[in-house]
Amino acid sequence: MQRANSLKRGGQFQYVYHRGRRASCGELSLLYVPSSRSGKALVGFSVSRKVGNAVTRNLMKRRLREIIRPNLPRMRAGLYVIIIKESAVDADFSTLKARAAWLLNKQRLLAGRAQ
Repeated sequence: MQRANSLKRGGQFQYVYHRGRRASCGELSLLYVPSSRSGKALVGFSVSRKVGNAVTRNLMKRRLREIIRPNLPRMRAGLYVIIIKESAVDADFSTLKARAAWLLNKQRLLAGRAQ
């Protein structure tokens, strides 16, 4: 995922936390705020310290970045925050991919057919 498609400032995260629509499953939560100003999807990841040490948290963020990257061109313009829960540590890559796709489809945030 390119840096141009990521949330960078704490204020952006707080805005999404306060105004975003939420969808959740066992391993992930997704918050979304529509935005026409940027014209693209900006995605941020949030991982609590409860998930594990820094190595584990960074591994989870790398996995989710790789899962979201192919879907970016199809995602609606807006601000996204994906919250990674403790149970995601035990999930394999294919499970996380399926959960992320399910959340995006549940909120109707993908244009066209699902992969």
